[in-house]
Amino acid sequence: MEVTAMFFVLLLVIIYLMASIKIVRQGYRYTIEHFGRFTSVAAPGFNFYPAFFYRVGRKINMMEQVLDIPGQEIITKDNAMISTDGVVFFQVLDAAKAAYEVSDLYVAIMQLTTTNLRTVMGSMDLDETLSKRDEINARLLAVVDQATESWGVKITRVEIKDIRPPADIVNAMGRQMKAEREKRASILEAEGSRASEILRAEGQKQSQILEAEGRREAAFRDAEARERAAEAEAKATQMVSDAIAGGNTQAINYFIAQKYVDAVSQFATSPNAKTILFPVEATQLIGTLGGIGELARDALGKGSAELPPAPPAPPARRKGPFEGAAE
Repeated sequence: MEVTAMFFVLLLVIIYLMASIKIVRQGYRYTIEHFGRFTSVAAPGFNFYPAFFYRVGRKINMMEQVLDIPGQEIITKDNAMISTDGVVFFQVLDAAKAAYEVSDLYVAIMQLTTTNLRTVMGSMDLDETLSKRDEINARLLAVVDQATESWGVKITRVEIKDIRPPADIVNAMGRQMKAEREKRASILEAEGSRASEILRAEGQKQSQILEAEGRREAAFRDAEARERAAEAEAKATQMVSDAIAGGNTQAINYFIAQKYVDAVSQFATSPNAKTILFPVEATQLIGTLGGIGELARDALGKGSAELPPAPPAPPARRKGPFEGAAE
């Protein structure tokens, strides 16, 4: 009988000890209550609290957690209706506050984030809500984190997942984007045409400058050639004058022959005559050429006595009716 009683007492002691041992997993904190009043927080590992006197109040997850914000309709500042949703990342830093300062932590964070999301996005235009997500996230993070500080919670990030404008606004935005891109294309095309015209004008300018320089150089060369020709003509005239002054009558024949040859050559350059008839005195032409030869010999410093005499002119004969004409 006594053995049975001892065994029963020992069993009760073991059960009591087992109930008093609290094993806390890593990443969690347990709040310990003494007759319903919070006393301490059990850290991860082995903890012993006498049963019936102490009990576990709340099991608080101390790891960073993610809370989805359900989709909702929001009216922007310019009266556009948009649908949006997001996520909130938070971490409990004080298990006692998270357990006893707020009734339902998850619902409280979700409701707080939703209301502030409406406030922040409702104060912005549609274009701002679509282009300033970082600003929206930063403003939400600052407001929600400040509000949850008293709950022992740290809001690490607030992210907007999606913003969905109405279909008609999306179509209008598409048309606006198309018009804007067409405008850019027209501007770029006009700028390209302008640059092309400028380059073409610059090319024409350079071409005209080079052409003018070429004409200038050619005129300079022509003037120089005429100057050289005039000098040569003057020198020849001086030589002929000196020869005439020295008593050489053949110098006169030089000018006569030159003018004669020039006059004869003018007939061939007439654009209106196909057939030319003019008299040619062969004996006169030969005599003239002989005078030119004598003049050349005198110019070269050779005496006329050293050269063989010019052949005598053939005797003149009576010409026929068709002689003396050339076609």
